Amino acid sequence: MRLLSTLWRFLVSVQLLPALEGGEEILVGGQAVLEGVMMRSPHAWAIACRKPSGEVLTHSEPLERLSEKHKWMGWPVVRGVITLGHAMTLGFRALKFSANVALDELQPEEPGKKKLEISGWMAAVNVIFSVGFFIFMYKFLPLLAATELKRINPIFGEQIIFNLVDGIIRIALFLLFIWGVSLLRDIRRVYEYHGAEHKTVYAFENGDPLETGAVQKYSTYHPRCGTSFLMTVMLISILVYTLVPVTTFWARFAVRIALLPLIAGLSYEIIRFAAKHRGSLFALMTAPGLWLQRITTQPPSDDQAQCAIVALNQAMSLEKQHGGELVIA
Repeated sequence: MRLLSTLWRFLVSVQLLPALEGGEEILVGGQAVLEGVMMRSPHAWAIACRKPSGEVLTHSEPLERLSEKHKWMGWPVVRGVITLGHAMTLGFRALKFSANVALDELQPEEPGKKKLEISGWMAAVNVIFSVGFFIFMYKFLPLLAATELKRINPIFGEQIIFNLVDGIIRIALFLLFIWGVSLLRDIRRVYEYHGAEHKTVYAFENGDPLETGAVQKYSTYHPRCGTSFLMTVMLISILVYTLVPVTTFWARFAVRIALLPLIAGLSYEIIRFAAKHRGSLFALMTAPGLWLQRITTQPPSDDQAQCAIVALNQAMSLEKQHGGELVIA
């Protein structure tokens, strides 16, 4: 039963990956995984997972900073798309690692019997399912609902109103999913590790010692969280879709898929700016994402905070070898 529970948590966590992932290429960031935390710096990443036995298992690797290798990848808007793709790839690897840690401990050693793990083909199927789920839930369904409303009343066919209704339905579906899975005990634990990640990043950014007591005094809400990013994407998409003069269902659907990279890149720049200018208009745009973190982050236990601290210490140790001393200005 616990094996099925672990596989289920992995599947749901993959759907939540954009909301759990946070940070950017030039700063420290991280992500909640199954019973652990992944932390990354510009040139390294590390993960710390607590096994069912209580032991903390760690893994770390150097990272290649893409904007240093290809200057065009550091251009505004473009860097957002590249960073997001890189972060999602790394985040999926971290989730896969944490799931396999849990699966390994749950299965007794039996001669001649191979233990169940998240293999390459299982991961590929999960990614395909996740992309399909995202497009169906947040692109197809809202568009279909808005189109049906247009048939009921012509006023819903006006460009601004149509895209506003489409956006409201999309946000409502997202909020319903985020809230619904938060009711599951196993996913709530993932949200607690998400809170541990945020607290630890805050402590590091403020120059505090990475100790449980110092980390726990900080808030679980962080402006560079993936939850804030997703809410910003949904708000920006309403404006962008309104500016594109297409009216048929399939043309609108194609536009929503084609413009995803542009919207993601613009949202990245807004989040980045808002994090540095807390009193700006753009910071107000990211406020709904911070409110939503009341669901996607929960107060962690000291053991959960310790996992985040171990992961960040491992990442920073490797960062010094590959990128030098990282200083938060």
